[in-house]
Amino acid sequence: MNFVIGVFDLFAYTIPGALYVAFFGYLGAKLHLLTAASIGGVPTVLLVVVIVVLSFLLGYLAYPLGEALERIVPRRRDRNPVEVFLKRSPAAKDRAFLKENTHLLLCALQLHDKEVAVDVTRLRASGLMVRNCAPPLLLGAIAAIVEIFAGKHPFVAAGLAVLLLFASLTLVAQARKLSLWAGMKTLELCFWIPEIDEKLTAADPDQAVGA
Repeated sequence: MNFVIGVFDLFAYTIPGALYVAFFGYLGAKLHLLTAASIGGVPTVLLVVVIVVLSFLLGYLAYPLGEALERIVPRRRDRNPVEVFLKRSPAAKDRAFLKENTHLLLCALQLHDKEVAVDVTRLRASGLMVRNCAPPLLLGAIAAIVEIFAGKHPFVAAGLAVLLLFASLTLVAQARKLSLWAGMKTLELCFWIPEIDEKLTAADPDQAVGA
């Protein structure tokens, strides 16, 4: 379980945070706050530890930016995991577990079989990583736009601005797709959990009375 949590933190926080570290490192170099001489005097091991810790902290602190950007970027289509699952598996339309939140179902799946649940956790972590990498790339696009007017290579800066902006928007779209896949995978695995419907019905008084 510790391994799964470590991978989740790495994907959801540390990798996106590393992009923020790179962005702020770029700003520090442009503003002459960071120089090769100042960085070269720091022991390599200490430098690596500081970068990793900063990456995690920045990724954690900037987590809301990923959520905000996902809300701002328009959706081409809104796909619900339950609806997509029922189109593929219409025989499951009367199953009780389809009425529950996918996060609750993931907990049930983890209790039933932790190894199987790892696949869903990996998809969720990958989706969060991709989504949370979008804001620092957007910041990079803004910096490239500034470089068009302030830098010495405006055409290169313009190309980078377009590339980074496109990458940022694409990452948001891919994050939504991975989130859908994670929800679908959760439902597909819960379909095969023995007695999951009976347990959910017994836990819900309204469903128990209706039954």
